Amino acid sequence: MQSTVDGFSYGLVTPVVAFLMACLGGALGLRCATRPLVVTGSWRPGWLALGSGAIGSGIWTMHFIAMMGFTIEDTPIRYDRLTTFASLAVAVVMVGIGIFIVGYRGATGTALFTGGTITGLGIASMHYLGMASMSLDGRLEYDTLTVAASVAVAMAAATAALWAAAQARGFLWSVGASAVMGLAVTGMHYTGMAALEVHVHGTADPATGESAAALLAPMMLGPLALLVLAGIVVIFDPLLVTGRPGPEPVEHKPGVPAHPRHHPAPPRPARPRSRAHRPSGRRTRTPQKR
Repeated sequence: MQSTVDGFSYGLVTPVVAFLMACLGGALGLRCATRPLVVTGSWRPGWLALGSGAIGSGIWTMHFIAMMGFTIEDTPIRYDRLTTFASLAVAVVMVGIGIFIVGYRGATGTALFTGGTITGLGIASMHYLGMASMSLDGRLEYDTLTVAASVAVAMAAATAALWAAAQARGFLWSVGASAVMGLAVTGMHYTGMAALEVHVHGTADPATGESAAALLAPMMLGPLALLVLAGIVVIFDPLLVTGRPGPEPVEHKPGVPAHPRHHPAPPRPARPRSRAHRPSGRRTRTPQKR
């Protein structure tokens, strides 16, 4: 039989917290990913990897915070730990591929389209793999058109977020890119949840099931620790927030002091006076000796 699905058991608490977590992961990740575009001489692979981990962790954490408010009538919900962690790995890897494309190719049309498409597919793959980790007394069915719409939302918004982050024009652009990334993740999530139908096989005792909060809270310690690490990096590197370009590195030549002493300029030679300033008077010829 078809069962009633409730995605807002705690009202607006879980959607709002999930959206803020997605924005936080997007803000930290996009700033780290665009660090090589802001400051010259940065270690590009390291910053891109940290940005990928922050965005992937934010997406994963957002999904399961939202799932804490998801309930199905007459059946408890359990989660398979291996599949749940696999969804985190998929999010980090696919988002990383998209970010590395934009980070190395630049904010060109082809790179943005390719990177945004892969990033959006990573968001969608993480969502549906996370849904597959659920274990319940029933089966899940999805509406194909609504699923396609959720994937399109993820790809379009991810592309827009990467474009806004690559502009590196200041704090407001960073906030806008983070908000767009948060909308990409949460919009994709709840659009995908709207495509879901649950058919319950029988009636299970709700007391036998472990709550989602008790099961998922310990699993979130790792992604949350990564987000805290990315936040500390951003706090101690204000250029990541302001988006202002850093100074060009000065190449130091061996044998030349880094701070040469100041030598006074040589005196300027006196300019010859014009004929008008010559003393007046008749010239006398000096007799030449023969």
